[in-house]
Amino acid sequence: MSKVETVGRPANFIRNIINDDLANHKHEMVHTRFPPEPNGYLHIGHAKSICLNFGLAEDYQGQCNLRFDDTNPSKEDMEYVDSIKKDVAWLGFEWAGDIRYSSNYFDQFYGYACELIEKGLAYVCFLNAEESREFRGTLREAGKNSPHRDSSPAENLDLFAKMKNGDLKEGECVLRAKIDMTSSFMCLRDPTLYRVRFETHHQTGDKWCIYPMYDFAHCISDAIENITHSLCTLEFQDNRRLYDWVLDNLNDFNKPDRPHQYEFSRLNLEYTVMSKRKLHQLVDDNLVSGWDDPRMPTISGLRRRGYTAAALRDFAERIGISKVDSMTGMDILEAVIRDDLNKIAPRTMAVMDPIKVVIENYEGECESIQAPIHPQNEAMGKREIFFGKELYIDRADFAEVAPNGKYQRLALDKEVRLRNAYIVKAVRADTDAEGNFTTIYCTYDPETLGKNPADGRKVKGVIHFVEASKALPAVFRIYDRLFSVENPVKADDFESVLNTDSLAVKQGFVEPGLANSEAEKAYQFEREGYFCRDNQSGDVQVYNRTVALRDTWGTK
Repeated sequence: MSKVETVGRPANFIRNIINDDLANHKHEMVHTRFPPEPNGYLHIGHAKSICLNFGLAEDYQGQCNLRFDDTNPSKEDMEYVDSIKKDVAWLGFEWAGDIRYSSNYFDQFYGYACELIEKGLAYVCFLNAEESREFRGTLREAGKNSPHRDSSPAENLDLFAKMKNGDLKEGECVLRAKIDMTSSFMCLRDPTLYRVRFETHHQTGDKWCIYPMYDFAHCISDAIENITHSLCTLEFQDNRRLYDWVLDNLNDFNKPDRPHQYEFSRLNLEYTVMSKRKLHQLVDDNLVSGWDDPRMPTISGLRRRGYTAAALRDFAERIGISKVDSMTGMDILEAVIRDDLNKIAPRTMAVMDPIKVVIENYEGECESIQAPIHPQNEAMGKREIFFGKELYIDRADFAEVAPNGKYQRLALDKEVRLRNAYIVKAVRADTDAEGNFTTIYCTYDPETLGKNPADGRKVKGVIHFVEASKALPAVFRIYDRLFSVENPVKADDFESVLNTDSLAVKQGFVEPGLANSEAEKAYQFEREGYFCRDNQSGDVQVYNRTVALRDTWGTK
């Protein structure tokens, strides 16, 4: 294994570490893991971690485990387990072997906790929550030893067994590591290893009433699975000291090739939040329609909005891996999505704010016209559109009088070309009692299908349309940023900076060729943007806007 196998991939400090470890034979194979807690849906920040862990395993011909760190049953649910498995598979990755759960190792965790107790490195503490905070100290003041800290190993083994057997109450005591209450690292001030919880676990049922803390279970799970490089985000940097302390003090794992933790910067994205707790709050407070609301940064929300797995993988690679926290612009994400969809999205037409057009000199039934599915990819073939006496165009594409000489849309006594069809000229328009236009009357030139007129007329404007008799009614959801400020985390109340205009709903029409459009597949609605059919719309034609045709983030 060598650097040669990662040619074409951008270098970063993690790849450099792996290259050195393989060259020095510290490890003979790269073995990573993606270890989500099943207490919510994954978001785009997790996608970055998924791409890193699974991508490294692929590049170095190693393995990557999918392991659920399920140590807190009060917040976990099989709904989250199922959604996480679906997200990882949708992104295009395969995990090594069977799915793992930290709960698979609960018996071993208990044995390793007993080993620490026997070594005098762990004790059962009966301080209540308020007393524990007082004894812990602050960043400027050292903590104080618990009065239970010097109890004997035999006494602690007995008490820990009582915790396990349900003889002690929830909240009455915890098992703590005996490290250093004067440490400058708060995570080393005798952290909790186990607590009592009378909760039914989604994997183990009611077998256990004590559950290990994440920091204790995580490192041991890595070691049991022979993980070589344990990758996590920077907020766990101090916790690496506890990770190392646990493994260094257990006989089975105190060896050179045990796992080591390395931290990288998390993804921070403008105009959204990445805290799972805050995302939970948005869902629980009914501020969004659910975890898969297309405004949410969750992978399921982005998928429902029409983002592709390939684009998210490309985005993860473009932003790269570093040790410096930064804010990623939403324009960068949308540029990646736009670049991807521009190449693969079929073209079609939709009218979202329709106004009727009557072609007064058109006779007979509507006619069929062949239009390209993709103007730059002939291999995608043709699609059938229609032209007839009555059409719909977008209300914004008509003005009674052209506002200036650069106006290239339809106006009275002005000609435009209808996309992939004929040149038309507006001659008059009807209005309602409020002065709103209701119908536009036009004439068309039957000699102008697919070509410029022979009489030398110059027609610059091109607008889209849908023939009325075959048009399919549709609902369009236009999504904007979820929050009104760039970094909502800085607000005292992040809910107070929600963008009240983050969703606009319009009703109009689409081409009949979309009758059997695929859910989650993005189409380019010409001149409007990229849209995909909603995956929960059933027989109703509901389309979510994936991304606009050009960046609008810096212009609002």
